[in-house]
Amino acid sequence: MSPARAAPDFDLASVDVDGFHRELKALREQVDASLGEADAAHLRKIERWGRAATLLGMATCWLAPNPLSAAALSLGRSTRWLLMHHVGHRGYDRVPGLPASRTGKGFAKGRRRFLDWLDWMLPEAWVFEHNVLHHSHTGEDADPDLLERNAEGTLRNPERPLGLRYVQLALLALSWRASYYAPETLSSLRRKGRRKGGALTGAELKELVLHCYLPYAAIQFALFPALFFVISPWAAFSALCNSVMADVLTSLHTFLVVGPNHTGEDLYRFDSAPENRGARYVQQVIGSANYRTGGDLNDFAHLWLNYQIEHHIWPDLPMLKYREVQPQVRALCEKYGVPYVQESVWTRVRKMVDVVVGKRSMKRLTPRKDEVESLATAPAA
Repeated sequence: MSPARAAPDFDLASVDVDGFHRELKALREQVDASLGEADAAHLRKIERWGRAATLLGMATCWLAPNPLSAAALSLGRSTRWLLMHHVGHRGYDRVPGLPASRTGKGFAKGRRRFLDWLDWMLPEAWVFEHNVLHHSHTGEDADPDLLERNAEGTLRNPERPLGLRYVQLALLALSWRASYYAPETLSSLRRKGRRKGGALTGAELKELVLHCYLPYAAIQFALFPALFFVISPWAAFSALCNSVMADVLTSLHTFLVVGPNHTGEDLYRFDSAPENRGARYVQQVIGSANYRTGGDLNDFAHLWLNYQIEHHIWPDLPMLKYREVQPQVRALCEKYGVPYVQESVWTRVRKMVDVVVGKRSMKRLTPRKDEVESLATAPAA
């Protein structure tokens, strides 16, 4: 039996959703008018940071298995994830001065997958699962990344010892890009978002192995270490060890900043889709959480997922714009009485863990007055 949910302390009927929508729309127009070279330069800067990390990892990975090389290689791979997240959302489509490869239609498409974002999953599958399904149905049952729902029957199962659930969650965090995200995104794409449950079909499993797992593993764990055989077998072995450790660190890093974004006892999940654009914006806010914001180093460490509220209101903005607009979005939420959650990533991780292992449950929206009256007067079945 799952723990009781916290009493909802927010009523959507108390919010002027039309006014909230109107002011957000006006703010977006200001942001769009300010797009320019600063956004393009910022993107190039973050790319350089990721390349520098990768080069540092490559320059030291052959010496011996070591945490410096593994961490540097990992940061380079996490940076590619960061870029895919924002470029894949078409955040730079309207920024002047950028090549087609830095637009949603060009990034990681076709052979550019091996240049822009080679990971365990297909880029087009991730775009559909994340950009389309997750963002269109955040916190709803149709959201493929609703952790509380996904953990039912497994990690939230009270019949399993709590210690075992913690171990299972830790193993998931260390491997989730391959063990969860690759098959989930592929099945979402091939089944067009229809949640059928169960194991992958034979065709899906074959595609998962040949087009998801094999390219990534062949390059990161075979070709990359093989390059160092020109130095010595030990150098190649060290490169392999560091590449494997980097992959584990990349999974852990991304899990720690991705998972808590929409999971916690103080965040909401929803039984139905919002009725209009204003209500949709409200749901995106109360179903998301920010971390500490401000400064390129801080934001880079969080992979820019510390602006999750602003990102879910406007998924197609450049990274720099989230930092600029965040204080204004928070002020509007306070003005209209919309709960705005922002805490350190470590606090959010603890709250996510409590929900995933079944110690806590997320909130649900208070039904509107007209819904309650309708249910009260409805004839018995």
